[in-house]
Amino acid sequence: MSRERTGRPAPLISSTPRWLRGGEAAGLISGARIRGPGCDVVPLRTTPEAPMLQRTLAMFRRHGVTCCAMEVSSHAIDQGRVDGTVFRVMAFTNLSDDHLDYHDSVENYFATKAAMFTAERTQIAVIDIDDAWGARLATGTTTETWTCSTSRPDADVVATEIRTGRLGTEFTVHTPHGRARMGLQVLGPHQVGNALLALTAAVADGVDLAAAAEGISAVTGISGRCEPVHAGQPYRAIVDYMHNTAGQHALFPYLRSLTEGGRLIVVVGATGGRDPGKREPLGEVAAQYADVVIVTDESPEDEDPNAIRARVLRGARRAASALVIEEPDRQAAFAIATTMAGDDDVVVVTGRGSDTFRRYGPATTFFDDHTELRRAILETS
Repeated sequence: MSRERTGRPAPLISSTPRWLRGGEAAGLISGARIRGPGCDVVPLRTTPEAPMLQRTLAMFRRHGVTCCAMEVSSHAIDQGRVDGTVFRVMAFTNLSDDHLDYHDSVENYFATKAAMFTAERTQIAVIDIDDAWGARLATGTTTETWTCSTSRPDADVVATEIRTGRLGTEFTVHTPHGRARMGLQVLGPHQVGNALLALTAAVADGVDLAAAAEGISAVTGISGRCEPVHAGQPYRAIVDYMHNTAGQHALFPYLRSLTEGGRLIVVVGATGGRDPGKREPLGEVAAQYADVVIVTDESPEDEDPNAIRARVLRGARRAASALVIEEPDRQAAFAIATTMAGDDDVVVVTGRGSDTFRRYGPATTFFDDHTELRRAILETS
């Protein structure tokens, strides 16, 4: 992709999601959706190319949007897509062995992300220091910095009394502006860190703590992120975007806890055109946690789908701890999983989340994991 830059600095844009009961009109630019007044589209990239990004921000401003929550990818940073945009708040979640086909090393990947946490790029840095790379980043920023943690009392914002259940998670948050109790309706203990980071960004930007806590607690779900699928079945069915081993290690223990003695049935694959080095680990980690692993196609892009599956299968079989099944057809893989599922089991479909298009060479097809998993449940009940 070409390296495109904007000609002049854009107006100062707040990246804090002040829809959190903060009373402002917000826009969203993310890999899952670009949404705002007169705009609701599924993007081609996590962060748009520079001209499209500036047009989107300008359109938001014309329609009364006063803040924008934006997902900034490392590719976008390296290619200059956010050059000329000054952020009010920039948040760092974590860093794992991902996108190494592009960055060559984790150190390069980290350096690319760290480049955003300077006084020239953002007014406020918000960093999760539970992540080792985040802790390192927090010592080298050149702008106002807020830290958050679920385990370190020395952070500026800390979560304590964390209780995770089948319907969500509750915790207490401690900030320089006081304390608040939060109840997340989204599933998974890993969501505490995400919510804490969002709350810290809001509070650092001047949003009232109670309003921010209330807004985050009101979120009922995130498309493709530990998203339940309900079709009257006796077992739990979930769609999640996890596409690297860090995501697997974060979520699989929680999903295992939901089985209550039943089985964890995982549908897994790997997308073409992305770091091939993570394909075997994806299969291996899935098999370490699951009782049944069904390896299928995601979106092969311009690669041979058989070769992609072979790498994932090799990793899954190396774990030697789960029943491993190969089924190239994704819909058929869903049907196998739902046919096998018993009352206490958990079926989780991984890898694509809210993505709705798959590409096999020149052919692009629509495929929504949530819709198709629900169809499989109904057809196999």
